[in-house]
Amino acid sequence: MGCASCATSKNGQPKGCKNNGTCGTDSCNKLTVFDWLSNMSLPSGAQPFNWIEVRFKNGRKQYYKNTEKLTLSIGDVVATEAESGHDVGMVTLTGELVKVQMKRKKIPETVEKTLKIFRKATQRDIDIWIECRDKEEEMQVKARQFAIDLRLDMKISDIEFQGDGSKATFYYTADARVDFRELIKVYAREFRIRIEMRQVGLRQEAARLGGIGSCGRELCCSTWLTDFRSVSTSAARYQQLSLNPLKLAGQCGKLKCCLNYELDAYLDALQSFPKTTVKLKTEKGTAVCQKTDIFKGIMWYAYEGEWMNWFTLTTEQANAIIDSNKSGQKVSSLEEYAVELSATTDTKVDFENVVGQDSLTRFDRPKGNPNNRKRKRSNKRKPRNESVQKNNSTKSKKNAN
Repeated sequence: MGCASCATSKNGQPKGCKNNGTCGTDSCNKLTVFDWLSNMSLPSGAQPFNWIEVRFKNGRKQYYKNTEKLTLSIGDVVATEAESGHDVGMVTLTGELVKVQMKRKKIPETVEKTLKIFRKATQRDIDIWIECRDKEEEMQVKARQFAIDLRLDMKISDIEFQGDGSKATFYYTADARVDFRELIKVYAREFRIRIEMRQVGLRQEAARLGGIGSCGRELCCSTWLTDFRSVSTSAARYQQLSLNPLKLAGQCGKLKCCLNYELDAYLDALQSFPKTTVKLKTEKGTAVCQKTDIFKGIMWYAYEGEWMNWFTLTTEQANAIIDSNKSGQKVSSLEEYAVELSATTDTKVDFENVVGQDSLTRFDRPKGNPNNRKRKRSNKRKPRNESVQKNNSTKSKKNAN
């Protein structure tokens, strides 16, 4: 259903990989939740939860009430209620896990106007739905050209048809507010369908389109990430990353969401570090922080005027010197602490092959010069020729006798 390779063909058979939407190449498994309660039965007298999670194009999910008490399972194609007409989607979750998802997304169960599931999709519903999906790519090309002709600073990123084909939603991205009233008139006159324009952010656009990140895996926003938190350059500074926009920006053009994943761990580790702006006062001179290593918990200081000579201190040593400076005392020099650190941290670890594995560089041995191999072959052949000549000479002597 999700991607082009797994979509259902006209005769009802799956196309492409023929895995019925479980191949994982595109949006088939986008934001999929594993139903770990599927093989467990409800206790006696308990009624199943009557809300169903339905997925539409590009991982868009909505929750519907099963008022008709239909027997639905994951993977069923259903016709759902829409603002006008009906929509077609696939059931992705049923039972008690739907209640957990609704609670996590803060969707109340008691709503005055709730959307309902009409029925399981018939073959006619599926045929109309597939026919509309086939039009989307061609319409997207024309829609972009119309926006360019009207000189609008916007980009049509995707088009989604409603299941009955009565409405189309145009998703677009823009840096500022766009007056697209004339554009809607052009779309309605050209496509002869109800039009809805919906603006999405650059991160939402990347999540809808999908792709492979610099880490070699699918984008987090298109697979499992649902909340887009703001990412600032301070997250990169705390992690001591180079502020290179080409490396820190994702496919959406914004800062990568993964910069926030380990930020809390770095902030906790930095609590034991003194501020880099605090100077260490010694009898030999004033020392300034040059560099920090969060993983090892050490810092490098240099005297003012002697910037080439760095002294390594642990965070405990630096904090002890700062405390003594606050009390009005000066340490003699940083060399004493640096010598102690070098004596304690200068440990060399020898790794041994305890498993009996082969060397990883066994295939990296140089092949050598081919001329040398030819010489070796010729040298090996010479003694053989000499022995043949000796045997022939002995035979000739015997025949002469």
